[in-house]
Amino acid sequence: MKIGDLARRTGLSAHTIRYYERIGLLPRAPRDASRQRGYDASILTWIAFLGRLRTTGMPIRDMLRYTHLRERGPGTLDERRILLEAHRAKVRAHLAELQDCLAVLDTKIAGYAGPDTVEMDNDATTDQRTRAVREGLARPLRD
Repeated sequence: MKIGDLARRTGLSAHTIRYYERIGLLPRAPRDASRQRGYDASILTWIAFLGRLRTTGMPIRDMLRYTHLRERGPGTLDERRILLEAHRAKVRAHLAELQDCLAVLDTKIAGYAGPDTVEMDNDATTDQRTRAVREGLARPLRD
């Protein structure tokens, strides 16, 4: 498939695809007689995986490291696993942080619900209430 088709199918711009190829995240595509890149459909799976790494915040330098290890073959399986496990730990920590933020938002939003609600503009109070609800020491405000 040509670069325009690949761009449409992946949601990446042709510029991004060329950039990924230039820095080594994507293999160099063979070119036809008119010098246009031709991509095999198997590249779609690799680009989808790179997209997941990018979405979860993996730095490009780590994506490149993983890519280079992958290119070296099965002898790098342990190194790839270790790299992905370290990234997974970072993703889990970020998810926990986001869950805490979501709990604060839920508590704050619930504090504004209903006519008999006491205004809750003190963020420290909101954080304390959120912790108390999470620890089972208080009941949530209205849903």
